[in-house]
Amino acid sequence: MMPLSCPVCHGALAIDADEKSLHCEAGHSFDRARQGYWNLLLAQRKKSKDPGDNSEMIQARRRFLDAGYYWLIAEQLNQLLVAELSGIQSPLLLDLGCGEGYYTMQIEEALTAAGFSAQIAGLDISKHAVKAACKRSTGIDWLVATGADVPLPAESLDAMTLMFSRVMPGPMAKVIKPGGLLVVVWPGPSHLMALRELIYDEVRLREYDPTPELDALFEHQRTETLNFDFEIDNAQGIDDLLTMTPHGQRIKSSTHSAILERGQLNCQADIRLGVYRRRHDICM
Repeated sequence: MMPLSCPVCHGALAIDADEKSLHCEAGHSFDRARQGYWNLLLAQRKKSKDPGDNSEMIQARRRFLDAGYYWLIAEQLNQLLVAELSGIQSPLLLDLGCGEGYYTMQIEEALTAAGFSAQIAGLDISKHAVKAACKRSTGIDWLVATGADVPLPAESLDAMTLMFSRVMPGPMAKVIKPGGLLVVVWPGPSHLMALRELIYDEVRLREYDPTPELDALFEHQRTETLNFDFEIDNAQGIDDLLTMTPHGQRIKSSTHSAILERGQLNCQADIRLGVYRRRHDICM
């Protein structure tokens, strides 16, 4: 099991003999949910009653990803991880903002197939997401927690992945070993261009790059680009894509209906995979 820290006092958490509870020396304890995850999200860390993606968004993302539209993203990510973790037989890896666990599961399968004995955890602030993730794999430690205060020991991780989520340089660097790997995946300016042209009167091409935000704590190694076309040939798939993306949250109901009536959509994926190493010369 991945070593965990108490979200209250940051002391080490030990698992009880029945494997149903965690406790620290200060007496704080946390029960395992019946689905198998650990809820380490403190009430004062919540900015709403039900933080993170809701159940509808999670179900839509699960259907969309399981349909294989983004499998090339998982494939390139996994190839990158296998190469970058070469020489570390038993890496500790956290998928931060894991959502419903699609990419986390793919990482587990790829590292196992490559001969690694990895310990992997997936963390998300959405309880709906982590409940769904538990169905993906029982070999992954699933955590409901905030990425602003990751409940792991300082400098314990060999690697962290961040898929389409907001970077938080300080909290991330705190739990990654000096020289440890960080892989950040984000959409390029042309991502889902065909869909965006149907939604917006004017589409703005904005190039996002987290490197300047990360630079003080992480050394940028390289950024890989992945472009591919894919076709969605059913209304359910189109609706799922709209539901799981920010674009779908801004769309007019009439535009939503018109897009679904098309029944088919040719899309372009434009993806960036940034490879970083935690700097040695910093104090956390």
